[in-house]
Parts: sequence; structure tokens; C-alpha cells
Amino acid sequence: MRSPLDSDSVRAALVTSGRPWRGVEFHPALGSTNTRLRELLTASSGSPRAYAAGRADEVPGLWRVVLTDHQTGGRGRLGRAWTVPDRASLAVSVAVPVSDQAQAGWLPLLAGLALARAVDDVTRTVDHPLMTRLKWPNDVLLADDGDRKLSGILCELVTTPAGPAVVVGTGVNVDQTRAELPVDTATSLALAGADVRREDLLLAYLDHLLAVLPGAGSEPAVRPDRATAGEVAAVRTAYRESCSTVGLEVRVHLPTGHAVEGTALDVDDAGGLVVRTPDGPRTFAAGDVVHVRRAGGGLA
Repeated sequence: MRSPLDSDSVRAALVTSGRPWRGVEFHPALGSTNTRLRELLTASSGSPRAYAAGRADEVPGLWRVVLTDHQTGGRGRLGRAWTVPDRASLAVSVAVPVSDQAQAGWLPLLAGLALARAVDDVTRTVDHPLMTRLKWPNDVLLADDGDRKLSGILCELVTTPAGPAVVVGTGVNVDQTRAELPVDTATSLALAGADVRREDLLLAYLDHLLAVLPGAGSEPAVRPDRATAGEVAAVRTAYRESCSTVGLEVRVHLPTGHAVEGTALDVDDAGGLVVRTPDGPRTFAAGDVVHVRRAGGGLA
């Protein structure tokens, strides 16, 4: 019997001094946590205001956490469906302020890094450490189960009365059996042998997410875009060092149906994948590709 998420313990742990989270909204079932959080962010945008832009801590959805036991209309990149059984996964969305499109482009990558670190932490805690790999842009793979995909991350830029924000939506397969997964290239923590509480994984993930958001502070009004250049460079370097795609021979599948092959060289300052092709270096943005696969085949 799968247990419901203990939202009260999550709320008590998150909405505390030293953390910026302003509230936790839990739904036993919900179409999409991202959609709900976008509604919160834009709830006051149509109301008359006496000034052009409010403070970040006046926007209802900023630094909020939306959770559900059963996401019935989840979406991935490029509109792909993301469906899971009730209480078998972690489905969470959070909203953080940003200053520009360039920073927003890095959030999916950094969310993947935070999730990989959280999985590393919680699986060690249950004495079944798993080896994660980061596949560009934001897929977390489990080496323990043939580099199958563990999670989906969808980031959406939203305009709020206080400026732009990004909704970071994350779905993690926790307790699914093989038969409950939609494709053979997916896996769950349970399939890899780790019995993990969703509450523990959530708290670890959100702590690591704060750690990789440059400039994120302990007060709701603190904006990550006020980070120093050194802080920004440090977290981007950490992602590059953790990204197993860099150095591989890859095939980049494009929406046109064509594919480009070459060597993945780097992740640039906009978060794009730089690939050395026979025609010279090319850079691909995450939103402009369908898949990135190993050129020689395989799941990753």
C-alpha cells in the first residue's frame, strides 16, 4: 500500500527561518503542479496597481511549493505527456525570481544537478547508494539500471507584477514497477533497489536547489539574480563537471526530423550544448532539440 505524502511534515520543515519558501500547497490529485503555480503567480497581474511593479515578496506564488500525490496532466519538454500512478512519484513545482532570459535558460540544468545530488544523498541514507548521471539538458539517469531515465523537469518563464519568474516543475519516479512505466527507457528508485521516502527526497532536492541557485538567500524578497559573477560561474562549472553528455559522440535529433552527429564539447554560458560536427562547431538550445542520444546507440 502506497502512503500519501505527509504534507504537514514537509510544510513544517520548509517554511522555517533560513529558508525562503513561503508556503506549501498540497493536492491529493491535480492536473499539473506547474499550471497551478502559474495561476498563483499571475493571480494579481490583472488587478490595478498604484505602482509599476511590486516587491518579490508581494507576489502570491514566488517561493511557493505546490505538491500532489497524483499528477493527472503532467507535461514534459515539447509538450510530452508525463503520467504516473497515484502516490508512486514525487511531483513538485516551485517558483523562483530571475532577472533575464539567459539566467532562465540555466534553471533546468541546475534543477537537474540539484536533483542528482538529492538522489545521491537519500540513497546513501538508506544504505543503497545509487550512481546518477546528468544528461544534457536536465535528465537524471541511473547507471544502476542501464542509464534509464529517473525524472522529468519542465521550467516555464512567467511574467509577474514584480518581474520574471521561473516555475520549476519536477517529477521523479520513486516507487513504480517496470510495468507501470510508459517506456523501457525509464526507471524508478525502487527498480534500482532504493526504498526512499518521498518526503526525504523532496526536502533534499529543495535544499540542493537553493544551493545551486546563485544568490538565493534566506528571505523571500532576496533574488537569485543578485549573485556575484563568481557564484554564477561556480555553479555552472559544477554542472559542466557533472554532465556525462560532454565528451560523448552524440546524435542530436531536431524537430525537422533531421539529426546532427558530432562530439559534445561543452555547455556554453547560455546553457546550450556545443557540438563539434563535420561542418564545424554548432550550439543547440534545449528548446530546439527533440532528443540527444549516443551516436553509437544506447539509452543515454
